[in-house]
Amino acid sequence: MAKTYDNYPYSFVFGTTVLTLIIYAIGIYLIYVVEPIWAALYIIYIIALEIRLLKMGCVHCYYYGKRCAFGQGKLCALFFKKRDPKKFINKQIKMTDLIPDFFVTIVPLIAGIYLLINNFSWIILGLIIVLVILGFPVTGYIRGSVSCKYCKQREIGCPAEQMFQKKKK
Repeated sequence: MAKTYDNYPYSFVFGTTVLTLIIYAIGIYLIYVVEPIWAALYIIYIIALEIRLLKMGCVHCYYYGKRCAFGQGKLCALFFKKRDPKKFINKQIKMTDLIPDFFVTIVPLIAGIYLLINNFSWIILGLIIVLVILGFPVTGYIRGSVSCKYCKQREIGCPAEQMFQKKKK
């Protein structure tokens, strides 16, 4: 079994944060080109998702107040009080629970396709390709093969790992 981190290295947290911000920025841009007000709503949606993550998950996690792979543990401690870690361990999640997170990539993808259909642009096509690559295989690899590999919470009990392990069996 791989060594786990009590605090992930700064370089890892920096990399995952930059990746997330690039995905958000591409999404905001693609939606903004279609309609600026929709981009504002998308930003509100992203903020709401991040708050939901902090408030519903991170407050119960081993990494509360620490550097998790995505930097959320430290951020969470600034805004919310620590809650019962058993709630995190006992939480059951399904693939449908992840749909709001997938919308972060899918909605801008739809906007980008709309833009390509109405007025083809190599820049828009390039952004769509980068968004798809970063939003699915790269993020999936980082979460599944790198961040989870060194996660202390995974050893204690993680509903996401439990869900994905069922899929592998």
